[in-house]
Formats: sequence, C-alpha cells, structure tokens
Amino acid sequence: MKAISESTWTFQMIIFFILIFACFLTLVLSYNKAYTIKNRMLNIIEKYEGITPTSAEIINDFISNKGYTNKGKCPESWMGAINLQGDFEIAKDNNDYYYCFKEDSRNKQVYYDIEVFYKFNLPVIGNIANYKIDGTTKTFIGSIERIKE
Repeated sequence: MKAISESTWTFQMIIFFILIFACFLTLVLSYNKAYTIKNRMLNIIEKYEGITPTSAEIINDFISNKGYTNKGKCPESWMGAINLQGDFEIAKDNNDYYYCFKEDSRNKQVYYDIEVFYKFNLPVIGNIANYKIDGTTKTFIGSIERIKE
C-alpha cells in the first residue's frame, strides 16, 4: 500500500511540473511574438520617418501576417490602432487597440514611443493576464505626411 501512495504522489508531482513548464512555454512564445512585432515596428517607423500611410500599411500587413490579435488599453493622449486596415484614433478609456504610438519631438527631431501587447493565455483556463511591451525609436527628421492627432 505504501508503494502505491508513493507512486501516486510522484505522478502528481510530474504532472504539476509539466503544467508549470507548459505555462512558462506559453508565456515565452507569446512574449517573443510581441517583442518581434515591436522591433519590426520600430524599424519600419525609422525607415519611413514616422507613421505615414505607407508605413502604417506595412506595419498592419506584418502584424496580420504574424497572426497578432492581442489588444490592450493605450495611455491617455496616445494614438491607437482600431483595426489593421489603417484606422487610428486618440486613445479612449473604454476601447482596446492593437498597438499604440505617440509622436514626440526633441530639438526639431522626431521620435516615437510605441506599445504592443501580449497575453498570458492558457489553453484550458483562458486569458490570465494582459501585458504590454514598449519601445522608442531613435530621433530622426520626420516625414511631412506623418499621421498626427
């Protein structure tokens, strides 16, 4: 009888550690996708000297091709992507956005702050938490056709 209870306890511990590993793996994969999208967005924004209609189309195509569907809340006075067709609006408290950006300037140079989102989503349990990753571009001289507030 003692051998059965020990093997049951061992089996439960093995299942517990497998679940912990699966949770960690899910979190890392989601973070990696969001981090890749953030870095690619920064490169596109710098290449096209801001969020222009052309750069927004490239960003939205890249995001939709990667299968990114995470949404989150944007900080106040930032711009948020309502959809992946190029529609933006000033962030509102009750809306979720695919990504957020804010244009700032320093000595006649422009730079962008951006935020993308990733979620900790387990297959059986569902969405546990929503996190954000932020980044900042290098300063550059902005394009004339930038999307502004």
